[in-house]
Amino acid sequence: MSVGTTLLALLEPGPRHGYDLKRAYDEQFGQDRPLAYGQVYATLSRLLKNGLVEVAGVEAGDGPERKRYTITDAGITDVEHWLATPENPEPYLQNTLYTKVVLALLSGRSATTVLDAQRAKHLDVMRELTRRKREGDLATQLICDHALFHLEADLRWLELTAARLDELAREVRS
Repeated sequence: MSVGTTLLALLEPGPRHGYDLKRAYDEQFGQDRPLAYGQVYATLSRLLKNGLVEVAGVEAGDGPERKRYTITDAGITDVEHWLATPENPEPYLQNTLYTKVVLALLSGRSATTVLDAQRAKHLDVMRELTRRKREGDLATQLICDHALFHLEADLRWLELTAARLDELAREVRS
C-alpha cells in the first residue's frame, strides 16, 4: 500500500495536520503496523515537494509550529489514478515455503515436519484472526476475512503438497 497516496486520500475531505493524518491512518489501516510520526512528516515533505499537497496554514503552539496540509488538484488526480488502477494479483510463484519443502527433500530431512509446522503456525494465526474478527467492527471483520481467505488457500496448498510429497521427492531427487 502506498502510504503517500493513502495520506493524500485522507486529505481529500479537508486540511489536516500531520498528527491528525497519522491518527486517521492508524485507525483505518494501522492496527498491526501503525505509522511512525517520522514517516508521516517525511511523506508529507515529499508530497509537498512534488506539488501534491500544499501548506494550508501554520499554527503556533506550545511546541513547534503546526502545519496544516491540503491536497492539490494534482494530488486529487494522483488519488483518482491510484484508485482506478487494479492491483496486480500476487501469484507467489517463488515461495519460501515451497523452497523449504524442496530443500528438506534434497537434504534427506522430513518435508512432512516442515509442512506440519507450517500448518500449525497457519492455524494459530487463523484462530487469532477469527477472534479479532468476532470482536471487531466491520472494517476489522473485512480485513480479517481477507487474511483468512489467503491463509485458507495456503492450507489447501499444504494439504495438496503433503498428499503429493512422495511424487515431489522423486522429481527433485532425479
